[in-house]
Amino acid sequence: MTLGSHSSSNMLPHRVVLNARQMPGYAYGPRSPIWWGTVGFAAAEGMGFALAVGMYFYLVFINGNWPLSAPPPDLLWSSIFTTLLLISIWPNQRAKRDGEREGLARTRRNLVLMSLIGVALLGIRVFEFGTLHVRWDQNAYGSVVWLLLGLHTLHLLTDLGDTIVLTVLMFTRHGHGKRFSDVGDNAFYWYFVVASWLPIYVVIYWFPRWW
Repeated sequence: MTLGSHSSSNMLPHRVVLNARQMPGYAYGPRSPIWWGTVGFAAAEGMGFALAVGMYFYLVFINGNWPLSAPPPDLLWSSIFTTLLLISIWPNQRAKRDGEREGLARTRRNLVLMSLIGVALLGIRVFEFGTLHVRWDQNAYGSVVWLLLGLHTLHLLTDLGDTIVLTVLMFTRHGHGKRFSDVGDNAFYWYFVVASWLPIYVVIYWFPRWW
C-alpha cells in the first residue's frame, strides 16, 4: 500500500503536444526511405555500367584495330532511340510533379504516356540489335557491345514493367496515398535510365568512328 502510494505520487500528468494520427505515412524525394533505396540501387547499377565500359576500353587498348572484323554499328535506330529517350524527360518530369501534387487524373495520363514511350523504346531497341553488324559470340568486340546494349535493355525493361504496374494501380482503388510517392521514385529511376544511356551511346556508336 505504501509502495503504491509512493508510485502514484511520482507520476506526472501527460499533455498531448501533437496528434500525429492524421499525418501521412509517406513522403516525397529525399524524405522518403524508398528514394534513398533507389539512389543506392542506381549507384550499384551505375558501377556495373562503368565496369562494362572499362572492359570495352581495355579491349580497345589491347587491340590496335577497332572494331574487330566488323564495321561500326548503324546510327539510324540508335539515334531515334536516343532522341525519343531525351523527349521522354518532359512527360517523366510532369508525372513526378503531378504525383507530388497528388493530381490523380494528370498522373494517370502521364503514366499512360510514359508506358507507351517505354513500349516504343523497347521496340526500337529490337531493331537496334539488328544493326550492330556483329554477333555476340563472334569475337570480344561483339561480346562487349552486346553486353552494354543488353545491360541497358534490362534496365529499360525493368523500369517499363514498374511503370505499367504503377499505371494499372493508379486506375484502381489503390490509386492514392503512397502510390503518388511511388510515381516520384519511378520517375527518379527513369532519369537514371536516360543518363546511363548517353555515355553508352557514345561508346558503342561514335567511338568506333572516331577511332
